[in-house]
Amino acid sequence: MARRKRRKFTPQFKADAVRLVTTGAKTIAAVTEEFDLTETALRAWVKRAEADEGKGTGETLTTAERAELIDLRKRLKRAEMERDILKNGLARRASCSTRNSSNLSGPWESDRLLFGAA
Repeated sequence: MARRKRRKFTPQFKADAVRLVTTGAKTIAAVTEEFDLTETALRAWVKRAEADEGKGTGETLTTAERAELIDLRKRLKRAEMERDILKNGLARRASCSTRNSSNLSGPWESDRLLFGAA
């Protein structure tokens, strides 16, 4: 069976398909056949709509919670990258200062000012 190309649907299209299922007008199988959808996708849309209405299970995320989770993951990834860059820079400076042990105050002076060390 060939894989279907990924498609995007508008929020209005999703809402209309979900409305047909939740009102009992049509079954999930009938809606998927009529609109050429996969059953898995439609079931996920219905589940998400129920969660947004407060009818979902406790483990189902609402759309707002899902958006917040995505944002928090992006921020965490950026913070981790910044931390790694700073760590790498400090490690390089430390290795440079051991080679120039005669001038220890030079490379570390900016770090003392930055971190408030005496």
